[in-house]
Amino acid sequence: MPRVQTHAPTPRRGRAFARPLAAAAGLVLLLAAPGIAQETTVPFGTQADSSAPIEVQSETLSVSQDDGAAIFEGNVLVEQDNMRLSAARVEVIYNETQSQIASLAASGGVTLVSGDDAAEAERADYDVTSGALVLSGDVLLVRGPSTIASERMRVDVDAGTAQLEGRVRTFLSQDGD
Repeated sequence: MPRVQTHAPTPRRGRAFARPLAAAAGLVLLLAAPGIAQETTVPFGTQADSSAPIEVQSETLSVSQDDGAAIFEGNVLVEQDNMRLSAARVEVIYNETQSQIASLAASGGVTLVSGDDAAEAERADYDVTSGALVLSGDVLLVRGPSTIASERMRVDVDAGTAQLEGRVRTFLSQDGD
Protein backbone atom coordinates (compact mmCIF):
# COMPACT_ATOMS: atom_id res chain seq x y z
CA MET A 1 0.00 0.00 0.00
CA PRO A 2 1.52 3.35 -1.03
CA ARG A 3 2.26 5.81 1.71
CA VAL A 4 0.41 9.13 1.48
CA GLN A 5 2.11 12.14 2.98
CA THR A 6 0.05 15.15 3.95
CA HIS A 7 1.14 18.50 5.29
CA ALA A 8 -0.49 21.78 6.14
CA PRO A 9 -0.35 24.34 3.36
CA THR A 10 1.90 27.32 3.80
CA PRO A 11 0.05 30.64 4.04
CA ARG A 12 0.92 31.56 0.42
CA ARG A 13 0.00 28.12 -0.87
CA GLY A 14 -3.19 28.15 1.24
CA ARG A 15 -4.48 31.40 -0.30
CA ALA A 16 -3.87 30.15 -3.83
CA PHE A 17 -5.65 26.92 -3.04
CA ALA A 18 -8.54 28.52 -1.13
CA ARG A 19 -9.93 30.56 -4.05
CA PRO A 20 -10.43 27.61 -6.44
CA LEU A 21 -11.74 25.51 -3.55
CA ALA A 22 -14.28 28.19 -2.58
CA ALA A 23 -15.34 28.58 -6.22
CA ALA A 24 -15.72 24.81 -6.61
CA ALA A 25 -17.77 24.58 -3.40
CA GLY A 26 -20.04 27.38 -4.58
CA LEU A 27 -20.48 25.68 -7.96
CA VAL A 28 -21.34 22.37 -6.29
CA LEU A 29 -24.00 24.09 -4.16
CA LEU A 30 -25.41 25.91 -7.19
CA LEU A 31 -25.55 22.76 -9.30
CA ALA A 32 -26.95 20.65 -6.48
CA ALA A 33 -29.78 23.10 -5.77
CA PRO A 34 -32.10 21.86 -8.57
CA GLY A 35 -31.62 18.29 -7.34
CA ILE A 36 -32.63 19.27 -3.82
CA ALA A 37 -35.54 21.51 -4.81
CA GLN A 38 -39.04 20.23 -5.36
CA GLU A 39 -39.47 22.46 -8.42
CA THR A 40 -37.24 24.03 -11.05
CA THR A 41 -37.77 25.92 -14.31
CA VAL A 42 -35.58 25.36 -17.37
CA PRO A 43 -35.62 26.33 -21.03
CA PHE A 44 -37.17 23.58 -23.16
CA GLY A 45 -36.58 23.24 -26.86
CA THR A 46 -37.53 26.16 -29.00
CA GLN A 47 -40.60 28.32 -28.89
CA ALA A 48 -43.48 26.78 -30.82
CA ASP A 49 -46.79 28.10 -32.07
CA SER A 50 -49.62 26.32 -30.24
CA SER A 51 -52.06 27.69 -32.83
CA ALA A 52 -50.16 26.01 -35.71
CA PRO A 53 -51.84 23.08 -37.49
CA ILE A 54 -51.49 19.65 -35.87
CA GLU A 55 -50.71 16.54 -37.91
CA VAL A 56 -51.34 13.09 -36.44
CA GLN A 57 -50.11 9.80 -37.92
CA SER A 58 -50.98 6.35 -36.53
CA GLU A 59 -51.69 2.73 -37.37
CA THR A 60 -55.40 2.99 -36.46
CA LEU A 61 -58.05 5.64 -35.82
CA SER A 62 -61.34 5.24 -33.95
CA VAL A 63 -63.89 8.04 -33.64
CA SER A 64 -66.47 8.14 -30.86
CA GLN A 65 -69.97 9.01 -32.08
CA ASP A 66 -70.92 10.10 -28.54
CA ASP A 67 -68.44 12.92 -28.05
CA GLY A 68 -66.51 13.08 -31.31
CA ALA A 69 -63.21 12.17 -29.66
CA ALA A 70 -60.68 10.56 -31.95
CA ILE A 71 -58.42 7.79 -30.64
CA PHE A 72 -55.17 7.18 -32.52
CA GLU A 73 -53.28 3.98 -31.68
CA GLY A 74 -50.08 2.30 -32.80
CA ASN A 75 -46.87 4.28 -33.37
CA VAL A 76 -48.67 7.60 -33.01
CA LEU A 77 -46.74 10.68 -34.11
CA VAL A 78 -48.14 14.15 -33.43
CA GLU A 79 -46.40 17.14 -35.03
CA GLN A 80 -47.05 20.81 -34.46
CA ASP A 81 -44.70 23.56 -35.61
CA ASN A 82 -41.23 22.38 -34.44
CA MET A 83 -42.53 20.00 -31.74
CA ARG A 84 -42.98 16.22 -32.10
CA LEU A 85 -44.76 13.91 -29.68
CA SER A 86 -44.88 10.15 -30.06
CA ALA A 87 -46.80 7.58 -28.02
CA ALA A 88 -48.62 4.27 -28.26
CA ARG A 89 -52.03 5.98 -27.91
CA VAL A 90 -53.30 9.54 -28.33
CA GLU A 91 -56.84 10.72 -27.71
CA VAL A 92 -57.81 13.95 -29.46
CA ILE A 93 -60.64 15.92 -27.85
CA TYR A 94 -62.35 18.64 -29.86
CA ASN A 95 -63.93 21.88 -28.65
CA GLU A 96 -67.70 22.19 -28.14
CA THR A 97 -68.37 23.07 -31.77
CA GLN A 98 -66.14 20.20 -32.97
CA SER A 99 -64.27 22.74 -35.11
CA GLN A 100 -60.87 22.76 -33.36
CA ILE A 101 -58.72 20.46 -31.25
CA ALA A 102 -59.06 21.43 -27.59
CA SER A 103 -56.65 18.89 -26.08
CA LEU A 104 -54.59 15.76 -26.58
CA ALA A 105 -54.04 12.94 -24.09
CA ALA A 106 -51.08 10.67 -24.89
CA SER A 107 -50.09 7.48 -23.09
CA GLY A 108 -47.72 4.58 -23.47
CA GLY A 109 -44.07 5.45 -23.91
CA VAL A 110 -44.51 9.17 -24.52
CA THR A 111 -41.58 11.01 -26.08
CA LEU A 112 -41.59 14.78 -26.64
CA VAL A 113 -38.95 16.44 -28.83
CA SER A 114 -38.49 20.17 -29.35
CA GLY A 115 -35.29 21.57 -30.81
CA ASP A 116 -32.33 19.71 -29.28
CA ASP A 117 -34.25 18.80 -26.11
CA ALA A 118 -36.15 15.56 -25.53
CA ALA A 119 -38.33 14.25 -22.71
CA GLU A 120 -39.88 10.87 -21.91
CA ALA A 121 -42.84 10.14 -19.64
CA GLU A 122 -45.68 7.71 -19.06
CA ARG A 123 -48.35 10.26 -19.99
CA ALA A 124 -48.76 13.68 -21.63
CA ASP A 125 -51.78 16.01 -21.54
CA TYR A 126 -51.71 18.92 -23.96
CA ASP A 127 -54.18 21.81 -23.68
CA VAL A 128 -53.85 23.15 -27.21
CA THR A 129 -55.88 26.27 -26.44
CA SER A 130 -53.47 27.50 -23.74
CA GLY A 131 -50.28 25.89 -25.07
CA ALA A 132 -49.76 24.05 -21.76
CA LEU A 133 -48.38 20.52 -21.98
CA VAL A 134 -47.98 18.37 -18.84
CA LEU A 135 -45.86 15.22 -18.85
CA SER A 136 -46.28 12.92 -15.87
CA GLY A 137 -44.95 9.64 -14.54
CA ASP A 138 -41.19 9.05 -14.46
CA VAL A 139 -40.33 12.13 -16.49
CA LEU A 140 -36.82 12.18 -17.92
CA LEU A 141 -35.60 15.35 -19.65
CA VAL A 142 -32.38 15.31 -21.66
CA ARG A 143 -30.79 18.72 -22.32
CA GLY A 144 -27.39 18.35 -23.97
CA PRO A 145 -25.07 16.53 -21.57
CA SER A 146 -27.44 17.00 -18.59
CA THR A 147 -30.39 14.88 -17.55
CA ILE A 148 -33.20 15.90 -15.22
CA ALA A 149 -35.69 13.44 -13.73
CA SER A 150 -38.94 14.38 -11.99
CA GLU A 151 -42.53 13.31 -11.41
CA ARG A 152 -44.08 16.04 -13.61
CA MET A 153 -42.97 18.50 -16.24
CA ARG A 154 -45.15 21.44 -17.27
CA VAL A 155 -44.18 22.86 -20.66
CA ASP A 156 -45.25 26.28 -21.92
CA VAL A 157 -45.09 25.50 -25.63
CA ASP A 158 -45.35 29.12 -26.74
CA ALA A 159 -42.59 30.35 -24.37
CA GLY A 160 -40.25 27.36 -24.80
CA THR A 161 -39.90 26.76 -21.05
CA ALA A 162 -40.51 23.83 -18.73
CA GLN A 163 -41.16 23.59 -15.01
CA LEU A 164 -40.21 20.32 -13.34
CA GLU A 165 -42.00 19.29 -10.15
CA GLY A 166 -41.87 16.54 -7.57
CA ARG A 167 -38.55 15.12 -6.44
CA VAL A 168 -36.44 16.79 -9.12
CA ARG A 169 -33.07 15.11 -9.63
CA THR A 170 -30.38 16.62 -11.85
CA PHE A 171 -27.48 14.66 -13.33
CA LEU A 172 -24.71 16.82 -14.77
CA SER A 173 -21.93 15.52 -16.99
CA GLN A 174 -18.49 16.73 -15.94
CA ASP A 175 -16.62 15.87 -19.13
CA GLY A 176 -19.22 16.72 -21.78
CA ASP A 177 -19.81 13.03 -22.64
